Amino acid sequence: MTVSQNNTAGEFQIDINSIQNRHNSSDKHNNNQQHWSEFLAKPDLNSDKSKITILQGGLTAAQDKLFEATLISLGYNCKKLDVPDNDSFHHGKEYGNRGQCNPTYFTVGNLIKHLCKLRDEEGLSSETIVKNYIFLTAGGCGPCRFGMYITEYRKALRDAGFNGFRVISFQNDGGLDQSENNSTIIFNLPFFMAVLRAVVVGDILNVIATRMRPYEIEPGSTDKAIEKSLSIVYDAIKSKKSIFMALIRCRKVLKKVALNYNQAKPKVIIMGEFWAITTEGDGNYHLQRFLEEEGAECNISIVTNRALHNLWENKFNLSSTMMLEDNQLPEGIKFDFETPKKLLILNIAEKGIKSFFAICASLTGLKDYKLSNMNKLGKISGQYYPHELQGGEGHLEVAYLIDAVEKNKSHMVISIKPFGCMPSSGVSDGVQSLVTAQYPQANFLAVETSGDGAVNAQSRIQMALFKARKKAQDEYEDSNNLSLPTAQHNFLQYPKKSKKYACTAANKTRQFAI
Repeated sequence: MTVSQNNTAGEFQIDINSIQNRHNSSDKHNNNQQHWSEFLAKPDLNSDKSKITILQGGLTAAQDKLFEATLISLGYNCKKLDVPDNDSFHHGKEYGNRGQCNPTYFTVGNLIKHLCKLRDEEGLSSETIVKNYIFLTAGGCGPCRFGMYITEYRKALRDAGFNGFRVISFQNDGGLDQSENNSTIIFNLPFFMAVLRAVVVGDILNVIATRMRPYEIEPGSTDKAIEKSLSIVYDAIKSKKSIFMALIRCRKVLKKVALNYNQAKPKVIIMGEFWAITTEGDGNYHLQRFLEEEGAECNISIVTNRALHNLWENKFNLSSTMMLEDNQLPEGIKFDFETPKKLLILNIAEKGIKSFFAICASLTGLKDYKLSNMNKLGKISGQYYPHELQGGEGHLEVAYLIDAVEKNKSHMVISIKPFGCMPSSGVSDGVQSLVTAQYPQANFLAVETSGDGAVNAQSRIQMALFKARKKAQDEYEDSNNLSLPTAQHNFLQYPKKSKKYACTAANKTRQFAI
């Protein structure tokens, strides 16, 4: 490009012809370049179904175990992976790209660690592993790095010596029929119904565990009862027996654990990025266990609520589309039946999930627990967080904090997420500063994970817990007008929450007084 100055007028002149020539030269050069394309492994064939083992993992330990039984009941060979640990993280860092969020390193590294164990310790060749194993995971898109997970899996597997290893995904928002021809795993309605069953039952047992473990009289008794209950449900799913009868048996097992609810413990709500709140290992610094060791009771976020959130987003998007002025119907059609039909299906799905959860919770003995009301959460968060801004947990983190403060549901709220998680750290936490300014009584703490730095994160949690303990103790003293004897309870006697108290011991005292 030539630029010259007109000395008389003091103006600049640009040689347009030189710009055009340079542009044409660049186009010619680019046309000779080969663009990058991702290598996709050969399709998995139905004929290989009996010889292929499906590896899976990524939810809570309980749900991964029940998911394994679910796939076995559907006729697949399945093996769940262990909970990702720091060794998994190191494998992920070694073979993965730079700049990924730590769930990528933990989950990708966990798969590679398992495959390396098969190769180096059990003597299987890389070719045998690639031929006889596949990995099943959830996929999707959004404003974060989640959409690149599958590519990251394939890149790391290739560099680790497992080129061609098949990673198969189903979209977490892809509907109930994602089956394809020549696919080993058929993603259809029966598949997702079976997965939903495992998710719901796993959620119920996880909630019961968090209600029991902080108050157990004999340390470790809750874990033993939960493990036995999981085995009962696992066997029932695997052998295609009644899940309802299995849950009744679980209730009898869990009822035997001796508890003492007359202990003032702060209640902590855990929310944040999906993987960080579901993993139970080094990926979130063993957050649930750490809080319990520090004398707190956890109120965990469950996977079922995430499913309800996905349904709510779909209904919101459909309703918004119907209101568009340029939403013109095709010629000859006077009324759009398709959108109301989709809304009806989504409403039926929502009712079905809630009903199944309620039945399973009742049979297991989980009392005074309600799934999140997505419409109410959307309403209270609307003025702070636009619902059109979707991805990750969306507006839920903002709504959960407001709801917890307004209804006095907890003494502390922790939002945990990977370092640099855009939907959670970049958006939700930015909004939370306004929320905490309007609700100064909120005890809110945002924690970012990075695969290391556990001491720093746990130290911050301990400081926030000091304030939460004081609140719980004040509630207990305010409610304790009676001299209560040391009591022995079971999980069926978990007290109903009152409007005044969040502390379980305070609610138990109030219940005794009434």
